[in-house]
Amino acid sequence: MELHEAPVASVGMLIRKPVATVYEAFVDPAVTSKFWFTHGSARLDAGRPVEWEWRMYAFKSPVEVRELVKDKKIVVGWGDPATTVEWTFTPMLDGAATFVAIRNSGFQGSLDAQVKSALDSTDGFALVLAGAKAWLEQGIAIGLIVDRHPQGVPGA
Repeated sequence: MELHEAPVASVGMLIRKPVATVYEAFVDPAVTSKFWFTHGSARLDAGRPVEWEWRMYAFKSPVEVRELVKDKKIVVGWGDPATTVEWTFTPMLDGAATFVAIRNSGFQGSLDAQVKSALDSTDGFALVLAGAKAWLEQGIAIGLIVDRHPQGVPGA
């Protein structure tokens, strides 16, 4: 039996806003809903169960906050079965910008299924970061998530 390293989705983007602003955008659903999901049941807080919703796709996902380090890191479990999503926030350009890295791991199923999930996740999180950049830097909601599947999510 061959051993394979588990697939991981990993993306990153420089957002030209201070780290406190960028971190808050991922913790506060009133801001996150401008560029990712359509509704979040509550702010991300340690120990509080949260649900994220994409109403255009009639899809909801439970979110378990595993770790919050203000202005540095967010770790959640989400989906069913749950995967781990970790955001790290690194101040750059003398504090005028933030590099956001997102890593999603813990995919289940056959190796092929895990690879497909990791690729889908990479695609999705790249769009999330591009949308966050547009919203936070320019105040523009460019609709990347809703436009990704205009006829609904395949296989859903």
